[in-house]
Amino acid sequence: MVTKTSKTAAAGMIQLKWVRSMICTPVKHRKVVRGLGFTRLYQVIERPDTAAIRGMVKKIPHLVEIVK
Repeated sequence: MVTKTSKTAAAGMIQLKWVRSMICTPVKHRKVVRGLGFTRLYQVIERPDTAAIRGMVKKIPHLVEIVK
């Protein structure tokens, strides 16, 4: 019997939350936030837990936080 698991419970996923506004931030930081896929403040998104995503989050720790 095969059981279905939800995407949130799937291994290898990371939830990110955008917590600070991009006002008065450098253009590089704005591009990273958009590159992660955020469209509005306080949005929670789910991305694969890869080195590339972790590196993007590491560039802007003051703007986003890891939820899970």
